[in-house]
Amino acid sequence: MKKILSLFTISCLLFACNPTRNDGQHTDKSAYEVISEKCYVYREFKPAPGPLMDSVLQLRKEMMDYLDQHQFKAHIAGKDSLLFHRANGQEVLIELPTPQDAWELNTIIVFDPQKNPLFINLHKGTSQVTQYIQAQ
Repeated sequence: MKKILSLFTISCLLFACNPTRNDGQHTDKSAYEVISEKCYVYREFKPAPGPLMDSVLQLRKEMMDYLDQHQFKAHIAGKDSLLFHRANGQEVLIELPTPQDAWELNTIIVFDPQKNPLFINLHKGTSQVTQYIQAQ
């Protein structure tokens, strides 16, 4: 009896830890752009001229240069629906909303398959990325 209970417990634990099960919910992933490499994702667009946009674009360029220096590959978002595949088998689904201003239009998401994605706040500079890189 004890052996059967142990097998049952182990089976339940294996099922609970299985990252591929979907709890009865089905998400159609064909609409998602799949990302599984160390990169940063950004939107490509034609900027509207103006001092605010120029300032935001300069901050974005500085951040992108910093990410390039730390071996993150640039990845232009082809869709507003992103699916990040982590090395441990977990998936992170992100729906990018329609940008409402220059800051949202210049959103950068950093991804390392060992970690969750990081949304960059261009106001905070590179310190947030440094912490992300150093985090285990």
